[in-house]
Amino acid sequence: MSEEEILLQQLFEEEKLTEKQKKIIVAAIESFSEKGYAATSTNEIAKKAGVAEGTIFRHYKTKKELLVSIVAPLMTKLIGPVIVNDFHKVLDRPYEHAEDFLRAAIEKRREIIKKMLPVIKIMIQEIPFQPELREQFLEQIARKTFDRILIVIKSYQDKGQLIEMPTLSAARLVISTIFGYLISRYIFFPESEWDDELETERTIQFIMHGLGKK
Repeated sequence: MSEEEILLQQLFEEEKLTEKQKKIIVAAIESFSEKGYAATSTNEIAKKAGVAEGTIFRHYKTKKELLVSIVAPLMTKLIGPVIVNDFHKVLDRPYEHAEDFLRAAIEKRREIIKKMLPVIKIMIQEIPFQPELREQFLEQIARKTFDRILIVIKSYQDKGQLIEMPTLSAARLVISTIFGYLISRYIFFPESEWDDELETERTIQFIMHGLGKK
């Protein structure tokens, strides 16, 4: 069984997909990931899937319905549980030092992004512009982890390892710095020469010390 077939089985196990639907979904994931939703036409998807364009519209009324039918179950059944469960393993482990917690958080996110790069690219590209997907992202991923992140950040502040500032602001800066690095690494500039170990350490040191001289 191919990776695409395994993915479809995981996402749509309760639905009976025709062979043409499977081809349409795989083609749509590839096309949306490569070009983005707005720049991809249903005609391109149909050609890649080897079906007539009308076949797409027999199963999905619009291109947006096709997008949502892919990304919604991805977040509910696959990416959401993987991200939440995997990150909770990091949150559950009592790292003595903030640097060790940050290092583990980066490495776990790196593994997930590499494993699910095409569908994560679609999520990052489309969630800001699709209210349905944004709400599902908040429900399936953000709200299940953010409160716990605040607790961890507060614990390192209480130990004196992180500066005193509103914990919400500290968490926002940590999250945006880590994801800024990972998105640059794997989505915006994947062809650049990266020293992953060095960049991870630089990211950690930036979070811990910033750029300003003391």
